[in-house]
Amino acid sequence: MEEETEALEEMERELEEMRECYRSGRTMEASWRKSQLKGLLRLLREREEEIFRALHQDLGKHPAEAYRDEIGSLIKSVNYALDGLKRWMSGNKAKLPRIALLTTAKILPEPLGLVLVISSWNFPIGLSLEPLIGALAAGNAVVLKPSELAPECSSLLANAIPHYLDDKAVKVIQGGPGIGERLLHQKWDKIFFTGSTRIGRKVIAAAAEHLTPVTLELGGKCPAVIDTLSSSFDRKVAVQRVLGAKFRPRLFAFVELMKVVMKKMFGENPRESRSVARIVNKHHFLRLRSLLLDPLVESSIVYGGSMDEESLFIEPTILMDPPLQAAIMMDEIFGPLLPIVTLNKIEDSIEFINSRPKPLAIYVFTKDEPLRRSMVSKTSSGSIVFNDAIVQYLADTLPFGGIGESGMGRYHGKFSFDTFSHQKAVVRRSFLVDFWFRFPPWNDHKLQLFRSSYHYDYLGIVLTVLGLKRTNRARHLDV
Repeated sequence: MEEETEALEEMERELEEMRECYRSGRTMEASWRKSQLKGLLRLLREREEEIFRALHQDLGKHPAEAYRDEIGSLIKSVNYALDGLKRWMSGNKAKLPRIALLTTAKILPEPLGLVLVISSWNFPIGLSLEPLIGALAAGNAVVLKPSELAPECSSLLANAIPHYLDDKAVKVIQGGPGIGERLLHQKWDKIFFTGSTRIGRKVIAAAAEHLTPVTLELGGKCPAVIDTLSSSFDRKVAVQRVLGAKFRPRLFAFVELMKVVMKKMFGENPRESRSVARIVNKHHFLRLRSLLLDPLVESSIVYGGSMDEESLFIEPTILMDPPLQAAIMMDEIFGPLLPIVTLNKIEDSIEFINSRPKPLAIYVFTKDEPLRRSMVSKTSSGSIVFNDAIVQYLADTLPFGGIGESGMGRYHGKFSFDTFSHQKAVVRRSFLVDFWFRFPPWNDHKLQLFRSSYHYDYLGIVLTVLGLKRTNRARHLDV
């Protein structure tokens, strides 16, 4: 108990030092922000091999997959932030009505302060550093807590970041749920959390203690709707693009094509392939195994299904029409299990999607323009992509984030900068012009001027001032 108290006191001291660093104005300087972003760029380039090894040890990722999903996408994001930083920091001029004589206004972004970023294990480097890019670009001091479920990546970040970033303003704190809970109950100016809906509820409850704003990236189901595609080329492209995503398509002929493509991607023996990532730990392996061994679910397996607990391997698996009430259809899977639900007609997919929590993304493979319009107008999701999957995550010019149970808030590119900024209104007026009627004592003449002003009725203002417009008498109430 005494050790826990000392650890908590040490944490609080470190956080107060970070607040002092922020209050000194150090992190607000453009030069500091650029130096931190360039430090991240050096980290990604100089520690590439270490990142490859850590991702392989934690998740069994091949270097090509690691670079595609994490290192390369992060380098792209840092370069985008460096290119746009000066423009983002300068803010925007605000348009004022003509009645605001000799007045100018702008919207100026300012950093929030000391922020907490808690990341997930499924992309342990990418989901740690992507929000960090936005937080640093916006000029904040940052505490990063990587997921303890990817220990090699967490350790790498904790050991490497102090060598590349300002250790007075950026710290990595490792630990399990206990440390996470202690952090959540500290006072923050922003919390950015990526993880499950269950933990997201705890995050938002803890944030309420200090009225801390939060961004929650909670994932959730990402249904893919596959229309009847007449061209064999289109079908093959759709299958290649949807594999690896969670989906609910209308599929019969596609299943056989999926088997062919999966064998091409992962080989005849996927267990020996370096292209299939391993399950992150035994707990998640057992969770996925229990999803598959549900008697009603097990009978729906049409491809794959083999598992090896020792190596934490589960073969890419296709399931056809598992029960909708089964656990595999209720929660995000985080594993190589692809459930397929068949529907009587493609239009039923809209009702199916709307009957469940709002998804992070919807992927629709179709050439039918009316269906596209219906999907956009009649469903709600974080994003919607036609004829591809996941690509919206890589676009810096698009916001990435959920809605409802799939999350709140958005990030990537300038949206990350905005997420970690307060948009402050800055107004500047001259002493030379004033609107005398805005001050007491009140009379009907001034009331008429207010009526004309709030309707931007400039002619009415002039006529009222000149006494050429009839003044409507106000009804006076005795209080």
